[in-house]
Parts: sequence; structure tokens; C-alpha cells
Amino acid sequence: MLISTTDTLQGYAIDEYFGVVTGETISGANVFRDVLATVTDYVGGRSGAYEQVLETARASTLTEMTDRAKLLGANAVVGVSFDYETIGGRGAMLMVTATGTAVSISRT
Repeated sequence: MLISTTDTLQGYAIDEYFGVVTGETISGANVFRDVLATVTDYVGGRSGAYEQVLETARASTLTEMTDRAKLLGANAVVGVSFDYETIGGRGAMLMVTATGTAVSISRT
């Protein structure tokens, strides 16, 4: 399955459009990560714990979106965009959403 943020794929023709597909993942951050992130906020640097949560959520979201595209008969998703939001009390939950257009492509 090809996934692209562009609306066309070089070397491929879009044969059929199946419509919009989405994937959503909501991940919670635990107390240990919160403590590590707070320390990182004060001393500077990157928060590896939160980066791992984000990476896992993004991968899960893409998998969900491509699974939905496959169910429609698509072999690619174009025009993919991501949205990131914090939800819940104190912003303790991270929501990642991916949206794209499921299409059927063939080599030109």
C-alpha cells in the first residue's frame, strides 16, 4: 500500500477514487512519563518518552487508515494529513488522526 501526502504519485495513474479514509488513535501518558517530561522541560532537551508515545500512536493511526482503505479495494492513499490534539483533563491524552483519499493506482 502506497501512502503519500501528495495528491498524485509520480509514475502512477489514479484509476479510481474510493473516498476519504481516516485512522484515529488516542494514547494516554502515564505518571512516569509526565515526571520525565517535567524534568526535561526544566533542564532542556528532547522527551524520549513522549516521542515514543507519539511514534507509536502515529504508526497505529496509519495502520488503521490503510486497513480501512484496503476494505474499500484501494491500493494507495493520497493526500494524507495528520492532526495532533491533546484531550482530557490536564491534556493527559494524545489523539492522532490521519486523513487521506483511498485510491486504486496503476503504473503508467
